[in-house]
Amino acid sequence: MDPKCKHHSHTSFPPRRCFLISISLILFLILLLLILGLTVLRPRHATTIVNSVRIAGLEASLKSPSLSLSLNLTLSLDITAHNPNHASFRYDEGSARMYYRGQLVGLAAIPPGEVEAEGSVNCVVDLTVMAGRLASDSTAYGDVIAGAMDFATETEIPGRGTVLGVFKHHMVSYTSCEVVVGVRSRTVENSDCRYRTKF
Repeated sequence: MDPKCKHHSHTSFPPRRCFLISISLILFLILLLLILGLTVLRPRHATTIVNSVRIAGLEASLKSPSLSLSLNLTLSLDITAHNPNHASFRYDEGSARMYYRGQLVGLAAIPPGEVEAEGSVNCVVDLTVMAGRLASDSTAYGDVIAGAMDFATETEIPGRGTVLGVFKHHMVSYTSCEVVVGVRSRTVENSDCRYRTKF
């Protein structure tokens, strides 16, 4: 009697089932990335804070016949950039500007750098009034006589954070300060700063 042999065949998934499994995995990965993006990877505002504003140099002289002003003023801004995100924040070259009654009188560059995840970086930026910018400004002449001058400073720092080497978040951090400079006391008599970040 011939022995009976049983043949075993490997079961194979039909193409339709493989397709459904693939789609399910892709949808799961998309959902997982979405959840991570809304929680762990969600970008938070990187902030720039002005810790202090001080006078690094001040010389003011008046010429009575011509009512002209010679002013050498340097304001020193102590700035801290803070990154609350779970990834490093790399910022490009920024800018600092100084205004007197809406007129641009000083400009300085903020060098690029990087803030580690949940870290902070401190820097000092000096803003100097451009030579001759207020020489014939009668309002500035009067403010020097009165003993106080109102200036405004602004900083702008653009940057981006990268998470897992894939997700890039671009943002710009701004500060604006109103500064009252005491000409006689050679001190900053008052300063009021505001901050905002734009994605």
